[in-house]
This record gives sequence, C-alpha cells and structure tokens, in this order.
Amino acid sequence: KTNQIARFIPELPYYANPPISFLLAGLLPFGSVCIELFFIMSALWLHQLYYIMGFLMAVLLILAATCSEVAMVMCYLQLCVEDHRWWWKSFLNCASAGVYLFLYSLWFLPFKLHLVGMLPVVVYLTYMSMISLAFGLVTGTAG
Repeated sequence: KTNQIARFIPELPYYANPPISFLLAGLLPFGSVCIELFFIMSALWLHQLYYIMGFLMAVLLILAATCSEVAMVMCYLQLCVEDHRWWWKSFLNCASAGVYLFLYSLWFLPFKLHLVGMLPVVVYLTYMSMISLAFGLVTGTAG
C-alpha cells in the first residue's frame, strides 16, 4: 500500500542536473583513451599501419575500469541527492563519451584529414557518427 501524502522531492544541485553531469562524467572515459584514438583514427583514415594490439587491450581494460568507476561515483552522487530518476542517467553518464569522440572526429577532420569535395566529408561524418554511437553504447553498458 502506498502512502497518500506526497513526499517532498528536493531540488537537484547543479552538478546533478543531466547536461552538466553527462558532460563531466563522459570526459573521464574519453580522456583515458584519447591518445590511443589518434593512432586508431590515423590507421583507419590515413592508411597507416596499426601494430600495437597488446597496448590496445590494456587501454580497453583501462577504459572499462574508468567507466565502471565513473558510473559508481556518479550513481552514488545521484542517490545522495535523492534523485529518484537515476536509471537512465547512470547509463548516459558514461555513454556521453561518444559525444566527445564525435567532437574529436570533428577536430580530426580539418586538422589531420585533407578531404576534397563534399562526398568524402559526408562519408567520414557518417562513419564517425556510427562509430561514436557504438562507442557511447559500449561505454554506457560498461558503466
């Protein structure tokens, strides 16, 4: 049986509001792999050879550990301020690293790639948006 008297729901502090918490929490998982992303994107788009697979495995383990730690801390902070809608926020905190990957790919486009014409740019942005979405799903699930 539920209580007939409505319970007071406190106001969330600024760091627990979704846009700020997503951007702050997504920065750590992206930061743990940003150097390795340069080598992966160079191998993918600049036709360079990628040969350090053992280091990539170590970086993936660091990414999983970072995502899980960020998810635990952010979930703890959300529950401490009595945020009753924490379920999807706990997923999106780490999944926002995909936004940072897409922003990194937008930086990579003019400074490292020298694409001529509209079609290669559209193909690049399409592939990088799909990769960023997949990266966001992986990091959100790991968190």
